[in-house]
Amino acid sequence: MFKDASAELFDNPPALRYGIAVTDVDGDGAFEAVVAGYSGPNQVLKWTGRGFEDVTDRALADPDRQAIGVAAGDIDGDGREEVYILNADTFAGPKELGDRMFASFDKHWLDLFQVPDHRQVANQVAGRSVAVVDRLGTGKYGFVVANYGGPFRLYELAQGKLIDAAAAAGIAATTGGRGLACGPLFTQRMDIVAVNEHGANFLFANQGDGTFRDVAAEAGIADPGEHGRGLALADFDGDGRLDLVYGNWEGPHRLFLRDRKGFRDAATTELAMPSRVRTVIAADFDNDGLVEIFFNNIGQPNRLFKPLDGGWVQMPLGAAEDPRGLGTGAAVGDFDGDGCLELLIARGESGVQRLGLFRPAAAHPNFLRVLPLTRFGAPARGAVVTLDIGGARQVRSIDAGSGYLCQMEPVAHFGLGPFRQVDRIAVVWPDGASRVIERPAVNQLHQVTHPSS
Repeated sequence: MFKDASAELFDNPPALRYGIAVTDVDGDGAFEAVVAGYSGPNQVLKWTGRGFEDVTDRALADPDRQAIGVAAGDIDGDGREEVYILNADTFAGPKELGDRMFASFDKHWLDLFQVPDHRQVANQVAGRSVAVVDRLGTGKYGFVVANYGGPFRLYELAQGKLIDAAAAAGIAATTGGRGLACGPLFTQRMDIVAVNEHGANFLFANQGDGTFRDVAAEAGIADPGEHGRGLALADFDGDGRLDLVYGNWEGPHRLFLRDRKGFRDAATTELAMPSRVRTVIAADFDNDGLVEIFFNNIGQPNRLFKPLDGGWVQMPLGAAEDPRGLGTGAAVGDFDGDGCLELLIARGESGVQRLGLFRPAAAHPNFLRVLPLTRFGAPARGAVVTLDIGGARQVRSIDAGSGYLCQMEPVAHFGLGPFRQVDRIAVVWPDGASRVIERPAVNQLHQVTHPSS
């Protein structure tokens, strides 16, 4: 299904790398890939028309810290996404090298944790994932950090000062934190789901007042005997509600579908087969209108599943099977604007390897892409986009942090299969505001502004 396009990565030395996030780093309206460098500098990879070039600012490169996770979100309402770099020099508990939270000021990047008034709240615990959440529906995000052996963190700006709001929000739990995803999974607001190691998962349901309540056990996704890694949110059964897929490290993978009371595991035997899983991605790679599930493994072949004939069928991956790849992170985005998603895979941990870039070998030509914006003009991560086409419905959640240590592009990508016309698209923002566009033009990206803009 995929062909190897790694030759298009012009600055690609062997290294230990981990997470990847897709965001507009330079403010030109195009998305770049930010790659966490563990044994060297972080990288910002930009599509230039021929391939990807390393355009990393010196501050963002930060070569002396051991980065593993990365996410982006607009925490100050200036319309630009800040970039959180999760550093980890130890497996669990206290660490020497703190995290970075980079904000852009007049084309210069400043680590907000280095501001004197903010140093006391900097994260000094080994974390495993970072995501963003707009818990109050204001259009301003907070960075959620899943720590391992220390309390979860929630970094927000309050009256211009960086604070840790995790305790006030009710999410300052201590466990073996691993994967994170945020979106309206259980409520109509942005919820937080955390898959953990050596302990039950969390599903922090948004109470609507800025606080959360853990409902994982009553929702049926606590899974206390397993060790979660990557996860993704999507509507896998076509009922218009978001579901959850995640991988357990050398344990059964889960496909939890929403029902009236909570969730039920609908993973087939083949899909649930244990593996050394890292990132999990839900995306339509071949533009046929069906969401595939991609499992990125370390030291084992990757796997791809497609919903066919009432079940989930494993599909050939071609070059992206990558059986000798030491996969540590992966992300998708349409960087070159051709209407197909590229797959970028980070490798490393147990041995230095190069990044891998893969393109679909064949795909339907028609697509539609939707980029919802906050009232401040930044990507509206956590918004939900619905597309009606030919009597069917597709649903996408704008990624706020998923995979494992990773974050996908903030765009709802829809493959249209044989269709050449869309009936309508509807966007619902984290604050409940909505907008409908009838008969949108296909084969292009639609930026949709918030109703209050």
